[in-house]
Amino acid sequence: MKKLLFSVALSILALSASAQISKGNIMVGGDIVDLDFQFDKQTTLGITPKAAWFIKDGLAVGAYANFGFTHQKGADGSVYTYGVGPMARYYIPYNDLHVLKQTRFFLEANVGFEGQDNTVSDKNTNGLGFGVGPGLAYFVTPNIGLEALVKYQGLVGFGSETYQNGLNISVGLQIYLPSKRMANIVNQ
Repeated sequence: MKKLLFSVALSILALSASAQISKGNIMVGGDIVDLDFQFDKQTTLGITPKAAWFIKDGLAVGAYANFGFTHQKGADGSVYTYGVGPMARYYIPYNDLHVLKQTRFFLEANVGFEGQDNTVSDKNTNGLGFGVGPGLAYFVTPNIGLEALVKYQGLVGFGSETYQNGLNISVGLQIYLPSKRMANIVNQ
């Protein structure tokens, strides 16, 4: 009997670990702690809300916005960052790379209108922002994932600086809302 209960519990965990990234589901959340170590030694704290829809199993497309603020040490003034645009996320298939039952690796990319206004040095850039990098999602429940993401971020545009880039390390929280089809499967 114990073996049967263990097998059933393991099957439920396996189904729930892949159910949240199934076609038709919605992902809502964002990076709530956003540490941005830029190559010019500037550190930024910010928030990046995201929303995406799974167009097929493991592939979500959606939108992001970012808002950031930096107060530079030893300087009078601040740096403000902002942006909005589309994003995509691809989860590595379960059989290819899997560490723990509740853990999934993913790749994320974004492109959109972004800007950075520096009131300290009057160096501003507005234009095309882009980012790409790997991440790790740990599902504390079948519908809530804690994430860590490392992205290369770039900003090409106009202003007093035409190009900026850096490495972005963020921690976030995502909520995966099941589609009606998934809700029916769970209720059966």
